[in-house]
Amino acid sequence: MRYFFEISYNGSKYHGWQNQTNAVGVQQVVEDTLSKLMREKIEIVGSGRTDAGVHCQQQFFHADFKKELKPDDLIHRLNAFLPRDIAIRSIQKVKPDAHARYDARVRSYQYCITIKKDPLLIGRAFYFFKPVNVARMNEAASFLVGRHDFTSFSKVKTDVNHFVCQVTKATWKKKKELLVFEITANRFLRGMVRAIVGTLLDVGTGKISVAEFQKIMESQNRKAAGMNVPAEGLYLTRVKYKKGIFL
Repeated sequence: MRYFFEISYNGSKYHGWQNQTNAVGVQQVVEDTLSKLMREKIEIVGSGRTDAGVHCQQQFFHADFKKELKPDDLIHRLNAFLPRDIAIRSIQKVKPDAHARYDARVRSYQYCITIKKDPLLIGRAFYFFKPVNVARMNEAASFLVGRHDFTSFSKVKTDVNHFVCQVTKATWKKKKELLVFEITANRFLRGMVRAIVGTLLDVGTGKISVAEFQKIMESQNRKAAGMNVPAEGLYLTRVKYKKGIFL
């Protein structure tokens, strides 16, 4: 029987989601904990990867079990054994062929920037002290919406078949001393959000114009885009599925 697990975590101590040969990923910690509790080898499949240091408000993974689970009991036991920076939010039974990665229809990310030095936000937001024009960054971000090739904002060495994504939302919001970039799409490429944010900051500081940002998008050249901002400000916030896969 297949179940979907909803998970959140602080990624500061982990080398991303996926299992690593010489580093600890969130996936490994969860698999080890589940296997100990179930007294059998349990392998999990996540809705996607996150890079080292990236945080997660909502992500899903699926796992198969030989017998019916008691979700409330298992959530309690898992959270008791998992480290403090990883939490299971829900467990739901799904159709046998439901897939946490391939059945995901929508994913959302946030990138958080603090414009005021704040020790309490270390590891949770990127401190960027230069003044920025938020209206100009939103003007540039509007060009991201739609179906586009995002090669300019992707890591070069990646195993994807194509670089086309359908973006439905890309906006900046100012909340007191925080600047928050929100983006929603059907899929994301490796390093995509961090490269987009870095390039939009170039627009906000006047280093490049809105028109130049559009040309960078069209160039399909990663070297033309801006820096990859640090992972500490990035959060995977939502993964959405069709309701029909849940039992």
